[in-house]
Amino acid sequence: MLSLPRYRIESRKTKALLRSIIKYLIVIVVAVIPLIPVWIMYLWLIMQSFSPKVNLGIIPLGFTLNNWRFLWSPLKMGLKTYPNIWPITINTLLIALGVSGIVVLISTLGGYALSRMEFAGRTGMMKFIIALHAFPSVILLIALFIILNKLGLYGKGYVTLLGITLVKAGLEIPMASWIIKGFFDAIPWDVEWAALVDGCTRWRLWRSIVLPLVLPGIGAISIFSFLSGWSEFLLVFTYVKDEAYYTLPVLIYHMIGEYKMVDWGLLAALGLFFTIPTIIFFSTSQKLLLRIYVGGVKG
Repeated sequence: MLSLPRYRIESRKTKALLRSIIKYLIVIVVAVIPLIPVWIMYLWLIMQSFSPKVNLGIIPLGFTLNNWRFLWSPLKMGLKTYPNIWPITINTLLIALGVSGIVVLISTLGGYALSRMEFAGRTGMMKFIIALHAFPSVILLIALFIILNKLGLYGKGYVTLLGITLVKAGLEIPMASWIIKGFFDAIPWDVEWAALVDGCTRWRLWRSIVLPLVLPGIGAISIFSFLSGWSEFLLVFTYVKDEAYYTLPVLIYHMIGEYKMVDWGLLAALGLFFTIPTIIFFSTSQKLLLRIYVGGVKG
C-alpha cells in the first residue's frame, strides 16, 4: 500500500520529463535547425577570409592574410584597379550616420506630435504612413533623379551622396515615426503634467524628461536606420557614377559582376569587413533595447 503513491509520483515525474524533452526538441527543430544554413554561411565567410583555400566549404587549408590586402594596398580584380577601400568606407559611413541622425531627430519630433497632439487628419496620416512604406523605392528612381538634378545634387561627388542621404532618410522617417510613437504612448500623462506644473516648457519637457524615457525606442530606430543607410545599394548604384564616391555595397557588386573568375578569398574578406561596423554598432546599441520600462517609467 505504501509503494503505490511512490510509484504514481515517479510515473508523474517521468511524464513531466518526457514532456520537457519533447518541448525542447520542438524548439530545436523549429528555431535552431533552420538557422544552421545561416551559421554555415557565416562560418564559410570567416574561414574563406583567412585561408587560401577551404575544403567542404568550412574546413580551412592553411592561414593567410593575403585576402585582406585591400586594407593596405590598392584593390585589384583582373586588369581593373578600384579606389582605396578607406575612402569608400568613409562614404558608406557618412551615408549611414547621416541617415541615422536625420531619422532620429525628425522621427522623435514627429512621433511625439502623433502621440500627444490632436489635429485634423491625424488618424488618416498614420494610415497613410503605413501605405507609403509599402511602396518600394525602385518606383521612385526617375522622380528622384529629376528632383536631385533640379536641386543640383546629381553628379557632384559628396553633394550627390548628401542628396542620397536626404532621400534615404525621407524614406525611413515615416515608419520610424510610427515606431517611436508607440514608445511615447507608453509614457503616462502624469509625468508630463507634473513637469508642466513645475514650470517646465514643452521643449524642455520633450528634451530632458520624455526623451530619456524612450531611449530603447531611439536605440531601435537608430539601429534600423543605420543598417538601412549602411546597406543602401540601389540609390548609390543609380546616381553615383564616379568610382571615388562608391560605397561598399556597390563595390562588392562590381567585384562580383564584372569578371567570370572571382577571387573568393578576397571577396569573402571584403564581405566580412563590410559586416564589422554593423556588428559594432549593434553591440553598442543593444543595451538601450534591453532597458525595459513599465508604462514609460523605469522599473
